[in-house]
Amino acid sequence: MTLTAWEAAARHFQPRRRRWATPGEMAVALDPTTVQTPALDVIDRELVALADRDIDRLMIFTPPQEGKSVRVSHRFVEWLLAEDPNLRVAIVSYADEMARRWGSDIKLDAQTFDGSDDTIDLGIRLRADSRAAGRWQIDGHKGGVYCVGVAGALTGKPVDVLVWDDPLKDLEQAQSAKYRDRAWRFWQAVAVPRLGPGSRVVLIQTRWNADDPAGRLLQQDPSRWRVVSIPAIAESHDDPLGRRPGEPMISARGDRDWAGIRRDVGEYVWAALYQQRPQPAEGGLFKRASLRHWQNLPAGISRHGLAGGRRIALGGREIALDDCWRFLTVDLAASVRTSADYTVAGVWAISLSGDLILLDGVRERLDPSGHWPAVRALRERWAADTVYVESRMFGTTLVYEAGQAGVPVLELHADTDKVTRALPATARADSGRLWLPPLSTGEWVSEWVDELLAFPNAAHDDCVDVTAYAARVAAAHWLPQESAEQTTARRAPADDGPIGQAYAAATGGAGGVDFMNINY
Repeated sequence: MTLTAWEAAARHFQPRRRRWATPGEMAVALDPTTVQTPALDVIDRELVALADRDIDRLMIFTPPQEGKSVRVSHRFVEWLLAEDPNLRVAIVSYADEMARRWGSDIKLDAQTFDGSDDTIDLGIRLRADSRAAGRWQIDGHKGGVYCVGVAGALTGKPVDVLVWDDPLKDLEQAQSAKYRDRAWRFWQAVAVPRLGPGSRVVLIQTRWNADDPAGRLLQQDPSRWRVVSIPAIAESHDDPLGRRPGEPMISARGDRDWAGIRRDVGEYVWAALYQQRPQPAEGGLFKRASLRHWQNLPAGISRHGLAGGRRIALGGREIALDDCWRFLTVDLAASVRTSADYTVAGVWAISLSGDLILLDGVRERLDPSGHWPAVRALRERWAADTVYVESRMFGTTLVYEAGQAGVPVLELHADTDKVTRALPATARADSGRLWLPPLSTGEWVSEWVDELLAFPNAAHDDCVDVTAYAARVAAAHWLPQESAEQTTARRAPADDGPIGQAYAAATGGAGGVDFMNINY
């Protein structure tokens, strides 16, 4: 039958009929346990628009673990190929193995069909000579999938659809200009040359840094990109989910405790990772309103002869220092020149409820010969236990003299940048679990506070390092108290015989491990 011009035009403008209307609909068909949320509905809608060429550049930002990577890098790609087996798709991530994972999952779905009623035929048949997990082609067609990390190459491979999933691995890479530049070079020198007329790109990530690949692309050509940014908590009246300001998102992981997550990660990480609102690292990680000060209570009789009284007040709570494990973190300066850094040492206590408390400290320019006397005085004054020193300073006089005195000294490894190291401490401050001495204690407390508030723009950051390492030690060595019900459950069954003794040995807490002195 020959169509008239009007009939042909009418068919052209009719909605396309697909086997599955959206990637989400296909995902449910392949896996009935798939959870569909309002956020994923919005993502599906934008992916369909990309497939229909209504848009050709799409960015998607959501909190972690909300299904965006599975929906885009897995389901969207196989949904496209089931519709058009001639599409050449590139999946890119921060590392080869992460990109290959998605190629492998799509390949498995394509090969699962065995002719039975229990399996679904996607209509994708792989070429016998091209079936690697991260690089395969569709038999009888020019389409297929090629997976690569940002350090890899797409040389000689035309790309119809580019899926860029997490160009940066984590906060440490996002804070590193080297890694941000590496991802940007991939876009400029590898990805763009492979994109031809009509090629489409979707970038999915969390907004760790204002200068991440998404930030640079939006600065370069903001009108080119369709941006879908879904915060955990709505912040504006034009929210993509139609929420009112302050309304949380419905999570793919069930009833997530957004308020608890915010307390745990701190405001910096919360704004970037969960609200997709990256704040520049220069913008004051420690907030004055978050810094709390403990108060002395009348002195009592202490088992260890602690100076200043054995009880302090944390807000409305009283803390017995005899019940707290006490330790020191130390940052040594190698010079006493006026421009040199300070030698900083802090005595810390971890309360039974997990508060990190700075009891006392030193912030002075000291000759190396004065390091151990200053630290020893602090340790003896507060009956503290282990001294923690950064590994690069393990060959110093302080470590030698502490060893001669029989004082335990453990290494701290600077395995991340300073901003990343400080984040656990800022999270503690934001949640009200970091306590400093009263300002009346001495000028050094005000200097300590000033340095925290100015970080990372201040000339000195030694107090920040000492605080950051203390938060790291606290995270490694503090275990939450169990309730009476938990204690009863752990001790059951009440059996004094061999079975009961074996159960108690298997479930009795640390099992002989000294969590306070373990070297991590």
